[in-house]
Amino acid sequence: MGPPTTFERIEGRTVLAGTHVSGGILNVTVHEPESTPRRTEPFSTIPFLPDSDFVERPDATAWLDTTLAQPGSRAALIGLGGIGKSQVAIEYAHRIRRQSPSTFVLWVHADTQARFEEGFRGIAERLQLPQRHDPKVDVLQLVYYWLFNTGNGQWLMILDNADDVEVFFPRRQDRAGTIVSEERLLASLLPQSTNGRILVTSRNRDTAERLAGSWGVFFIQRMNENQATQLLQKKLRDKYDEEAAGPLAQALEYIPLAITQAAAYIARRWPRISCPTYLEHFRKSEKKKESLLNQDLGDLRRDGTAANSVVVTWQITFDQIQKERRPAADLLSLMSHFDPQGIPEWVLRNYYQRRCRIRKHYDDGKENDDEGEDDHDDDNDDDGLDDDLQTLRDYSLVAVTVQQGIYEMHALVQFCARTWLSSVGDLARWKRIFLHIMSENYPPGRYENWSKCQQLEPHILQLVETQPADAEGATEWARLLTNAGWYGWQVGGYERVKAMLKKAVEVREAVLGAENSGTLASVNNLAVVLRDQGKYEEAEAMQRRALDGYEKALGKHHPSTLTIVSNLALVLRGQVKYEEAESMNRR
Repeated sequence: MGPPTTFERIEGRTVLAGTHVSGGILNVTVHEPESTPRRTEPFSTIPFLPDSDFVERPDATAWLDTTLAQPGSRAALIGLGGIGKSQVAIEYAHRIRRQSPSTFVLWVHADTQARFEEGFRGIAERLQLPQRHDPKVDVLQLVYYWLFNTGNGQWLMILDNADDVEVFFPRRQDRAGTIVSEERLLASLLPQSTNGRILVTSRNRDTAERLAGSWGVFFIQRMNENQATQLLQKKLRDKYDEEAAGPLAQALEYIPLAITQAAAYIARRWPRISCPTYLEHFRKSEKKKESLLNQDLGDLRRDGTAANSVVVTWQITFDQIQKERRPAADLLSLMSHFDPQGIPEWVLRNYYQRRCRIRKHYDDGKENDDEGEDDHDDDNDDDGLDDDLQTLRDYSLVAVTVQQGIYEMHALVQFCARTWLSSVGDLARWKRIFLHIMSENYPPGRYENWSKCQQLEPHILQLVETQPADAEGATEWARLLTNAGWYGWQVGGYERVKAMLKKAVEVREAVLGAENSGTLASVNNLAVVLRDQGKYEEAEAMQRRALDGYEKALGKHHPSTLTIVSNLALVLRGQVKYEEAESMNRR
């Protein structure tokens, strides 16, 4: 019989012994069981250092402090791309780490499923979770269980750029009920546990509310002037120009990304380019503005996969909207042609009631893949407008105002939307649709229409400057000039009105003919304006021409003809031709 086998206690380990006897020696193999993770000291995975150029956004910071104060709470910062959401989140995350070193701060890029999963695998690696390298083990689920375990301590997770709702909540079925996705809900990997808090940054309100709750979202607005000039000063340092800073920040609409890229452009090209010269170039032309806003000079403070140019950053949002809800992208295309302030909802509703016909007329053979839209010849309601407006509001592209039924946009958003349309060859079509809508909705300038005319006046200022090349567009343009000119005459501004009405006469004459009723109406309107300017000879010639045309077309006793007679009598009276004036009035 061999020597007795003895087991000695091994401190601090659970021992799995394999007995292998050779020459009276017992060999013991010791393994760490896969089910017992090692305790890891709290760490941070924030991919950016604290930013010395950061400008405080006290309203956002105070809201985060309050909203994330409770155990298990969630919060979301939403707003335009480049508005500063991630920068606020970075600053907040570093502050939590400083104030609470025992808290894990976990940063996860959430713009795609692949990057989300990569972030979770990185957390598993940092935590040294057992079985994380086992191909049969769901590593993401391991991280979930670790997060859910309150014994692991406090943690804060930042989901950065969670813009796409289908990354977290993939659509299982299409409208017909067909299964289109078997992917799991990534949102299910975010535990609701008392030891964890989640901060989301997103361009999309829908995604943010699904992840953080409807009361857990905060809109990051553009900076105020003081914050914007502070940022410009920090970025430019000794190249800062105090006098030009305010106007430059205003031209960039106080958008942090636009300011940061402008500062980088100035710093790189200094002294040839300064704040005043950048502003001069920015205002010079649409082409130059596009070139400046397309600059991508890099930014160490932004995710390396993200675009740094304003144009590209927002075009990513436009593409996302087109993918999610094509009619909302069409609405954005239309609204980008309005003046940025005071966009009236009633005009949009009028468009929606006829959009199928309008789209068919101007699509010029374009394939229409609008999901969920009926392909009938005419709409008789404005179905879809509210949902489409909400989509644009959810992406912070459109905002409501205190005045009911009135919307507003950032001028830079509109400019970038038009640049986007130009890049896909669709800008000219939407310009024509906008002209058509304005010419149909701008009423004759009679007193009872003044409120509508006043609302639409800012939106036609650019339209009236350029005559369309095609006959149909020129006709609509002339109608707009006539109605707007008539309103302008009644509220003042004769020289501008005279030029508009004169152009309307020329266009209608060329396209419709000299005897057309529309042409004659424009002739009469121009004559009235000339009379009020005291240019009686020109006015008389115009009135006699209009009278001759109306008599031929409608007869001498038609009410419209008699109106022209009365107008001519006033012109004659102004020339002290009383007998002729009396003769006209006797008719």
